[in-house]
Amino acid sequence: MLGPIFMRELVTVPRRTGHHASRSALIGLLVILGITTWQATIGFARDATLGEAANFGLLLFQIIAFVQLLLTLFFAALSAAGAVSQEKDRRTFVLLLLTDMRDYEIVLGKMLGALLPIIIQLMVTVPVLAMLLLLGGIDPEQVLQTVAVLGASAMAAGSLGGLVAFWRERTFQALALSVLFLVLYVCVTQVVGAVGPFLAPTMDWFRVEAWLDPFVTMQTVLSPPPAGWGGMAPAYGFVLVMILWCVILNGIGVWKLRKWNPSGEPIMQREGPQDAIDTDESIELEKRAKAHAAPGQVRTVWENPVLWREIRTLAYGRRPLLVKLAFGVVLALILYFAVSELSRPGGRPAFAAAYGLVPVAVLSLLLVSAQAATSVTSERDGGTLDILLVTDISPNEFIFGKLWGVVYNCKEFIIPPLALAVFYAIRGVLARPPADAGPTEAIEVNFMPLVTVLGAVLVLFVFVIVLGLHVSLRNSNSRLAIANTLGTIFFLSVGTLISIYLIVVNGGSFANQWFSFIAFLVLGIGGLWYVLTADRPSTAITIASILCPLAMFYCVVTVLIAKPGTEESADPMMPFLFLTGSFVFTIAAMLMPLVHEFDVALGRTTVLAEE
Repeated sequence: MLGPIFMRELVTVPRRTGHHASRSALIGLLVILGITTWQATIGFARDATLGEAANFGLLLFQIIAFVQLLLTLFFAALSAAGAVSQEKDRRTFVLLLLTDMRDYEIVLGKMLGALLPIIIQLMVTVPVLAMLLLLGGIDPEQVLQTVAVLGASAMAAGSLGGLVAFWRERTFQALALSVLFLVLYVCVTQVVGAVGPFLAPTMDWFRVEAWLDPFVTMQTVLSPPPAGWGGMAPAYGFVLVMILWCVILNGIGVWKLRKWNPSGEPIMQREGPQDAIDTDESIELEKRAKAHAAPGQVRTVWENPVLWREIRTLAYGRRPLLVKLAFGVVLALILYFAVSELSRPGGRPAFAAAYGLVPVAVLSLLLVSAQAATSVTSERDGGTLDILLVTDISPNEFIFGKLWGVVYNCKEFIIPPLALAVFYAIRGVLARPPADAGPTEAIEVNFMPLVTVLGAVLVLFVFVIVLGLHVSLRNSNSRLAIANTLGTIFFLSVGTLISIYLIVVNGGSFANQWFSFIAFLVLGIGGLWYVLTADRPSTAITIASILCPLAMFYCVVTVLIAKPGTEESADPMMPFLFLTGSFVFTIAAMLMPLVHEFDVALGRTTVLAEE
């Protein structure tokens, strides 16, 4: 019924390398979350009462549900977008259009096939959620609603990613727009919940927002009213709305499939018909040279042709401003909510700067890393990387051409976090000055935190760019390279936020949960080592894999225990030095082999090696 594409994915997904390892890793992560939550709430020094066990089960249920929802939305959209984009990069998507498969078989087959690993991970989580019922404090219907919300969110996010990939012809645009549209949708639902009561005060806008926003819906599932909802629960309304979105998005994909594809530059006639044969040999040679030349005006190529192509051509598709426009809209909405926290009636919170810096920085890092990874995977899938290997382009020209090309193309994503840090420093939010300090003194107090924030953000941007190049050049599988790159940035961010949340829940105490944090560090170190080494491990990469998680954890613990936003806040210089030192070493550990072992890594040998 769904066609051969879906049936192929259904048969081959369990055969893929790492299929069982990923399921086991998910169970291990959930076990560590459970141990950490137990230590944070009760501890192992005494026996828990029935009420404490119920509170623990509910808290762990909430953590697992929100983490799973975040992972599901992110990876479902990227998995569906990447599955279609890879076909386009390899020029095999046109072959699918030449078969006798129906349009809906192609659209639904690619979308559902890409979501199979996500659905399997969700099914692995269901028994864990059901086992929490034994602790009390959770109703079986809450488990049912949670699974329904997660499944509906995965289908809707996958439909969005698939539609964007069918629309755009380049992998970067598909990935970037999928993430941006997903964030934009969540922001718009927040705007609807805030503006709706002013337009129609009698309508239950909270229920409307719960039908649209997956995070609000999950909150209603985890914290229902004691008297019930008095009708259909918001979770079921959310499922119906997501089904409607799936029908609309996939319907548009089926309708526009053959209008959007094949896409690309129009085929131009290079050699016209000859009415007569020229007898002059020089005229004949000149005509032949023009006939086989590329159409259009002749352009001067720079000394570094790779950098010239990255900057001066449409290497990443037509209408690249569409991605930047979408990012601008999402940035404006995030800044509106973040800046409003500075003027709250009860005073600004201690983490006021994080409301703007964290989401903007994480989103920018994801987009920059996607650009870096796809700058190599698109070359590999299109077959142009093999052509570059037979030219006289040096490793420095290729690596630094790609690196500076990513910086130039992503300048609109790099500047906003830096500008936002300057804004927060001027407003005196990065460090709280004394109560009687004037505007000039407030800026002076925030100067050193500003320098450390700017330096740390710049180092992280360089890290994600080099990471994308490093992983993409060492992995021949483009989907795996993109997933490893974006997954590293995502888990680095999410893991840090989870650590912050657990420390805050436990009142800033690290001594009661040191074992769990060590387990988190071990998982982080192992995952980063797996991503960085690929099939060529080295001592430098191993050391870098250990230093980066330790640096992030040290910064989190130092900043949180030092009471940020108060006069007791610690000096940010030591966390900054530790963070930058670790990541600069990691950048060097990745960059040096790319330059000096470029020929060996990509199968090209130098003249010296041949001699």
